[in-house]
Amino acid sequence: MRLIGRNDAFLLVGLAVALFVVFSRTIAGFLDFVREVEQASGLLLTPALIILAGVFVFHLLRKRHASRTEALTLAAEARQANARAAEMERLVAFGHALARALDGEAIRQAVTEHLPQLTHGRTAWTMVRVAGEWHCLAHIGNSRSEQVLQEMADRAIGPHGEAADGDDVCFPLVVGDSPVGVLGVGREPTLHDDQRRALSAAAALLAVSIKNAELFREIHEHSVRDALTGCFNRRHSLEVLDGELRRAKRSHLPLSLIMFDLDHFKEINDRHGHLCGDAVLATVGHRMRAVLRGSDVKCRYGGEEFLVILPDTPLGGAQRVADTIRNELASQPVAWNGSSVSLSASFGVTAISPGEVVSAEIIGRADAALYQAKQSGRNCIRTANDDARMPGS
Repeated sequence: MRLIGRNDAFLLVGLAVALFVVFSRTIAGFLDFVREVEQASGLLLTPALIILAGVFVFHLLRKRHASRTEALTLAAEARQANARAAEMERLVAFGHALARALDGEAIRQAVTEHLPQLTHGRTAWTMVRVAGEWHCLAHIGNSRSEQVLQEMADRAIGPHGEAADGDDVCFPLVVGDSPVGVLGVGREPTLHDDQRRALSAAAALLAVSIKNAELFREIHEHSVRDALTGCFNRRHSLEVLDGELRRAKRSHLPLSLIMFDLDHFKEINDRHGHLCGDAVLATVGHRMRAVLRGSDVKCRYGGEEFLVILPDTPLGGAQRVADTIRNELASQPVAWNGSSVSLSASFGVTAISPGEVVSAEIIGRADAALYQAKQSGRNCIRTANDDARMPGS
């Protein structure tokens, strides 16, 4: 706290004048003494004292100015250190949020929440490259169309790293040598060096998070899908069926199940070899994806046995779907080593009863209907709810 302010200068001047008056005789006597010494010794003491006093005052002023300059420098450095520390805290918080994000939606939430703090209110956007195509991950205060952002992202992932594009500064998101996306930040107000470094670090964190989410998704896909057919595996299909049963109970919508088994598959393996058998299974998976809806759950239940879960589908619709698959398999033999391998399959179809939630009972009915189809000569369809047969079965 300063004891003397600028408004106290007049008072100080008055005090100095008063002191001068009080000690004027003493000062006059000191000056007479100095003159007597000068006359006696022949020395010029008064000018020397004036010069020394002036130099001393100048030295004090310079020292005060240097102290003030040093204090201002230290204060500026402290402010910069505090700003860097705050920026680092924001980066650490962003990194923690990304570390908890294992899918695209979680990453989008982390970017939307933390990126405005790192960009200090500037417009920002993030584009992610998936299978060669650009997808918008986050859009903060930016009115550009997605097509424009895609073009900017294409230019930004060139060999030159960070790039200025129009009104934005683009930071490529790179993992290893592979670009996975682009972070764009508005140029106004001008980004200073510390902010550019912070955004480069944020881009590096975001790139690693996007790559980790991609790897996690791939691992999850491999854990729930059969690599040969591309269908879901048995464990995952049972989980999906349980979920669909609960949904059907809440919504009072129909749900049907198809179970089918390839006829004489062992003979195919024995005659043409197991590689041919693998090719047949892969073909079945491909044809199922070709004729079924995206919402239909396609599963390899085990060996040459497959399961199809049909949400929002009554029994009659499931019978028609089963017949479509049966015709698709029977009408197009599989080419193998210059020959063709004919396929056929037997189908069991069932639909849930109102309020039914036990998946084992439903699968059991479909399996029993499949057994009836096998006993009826194969390449046909049987239903567990009644003994109706499809045309041509």
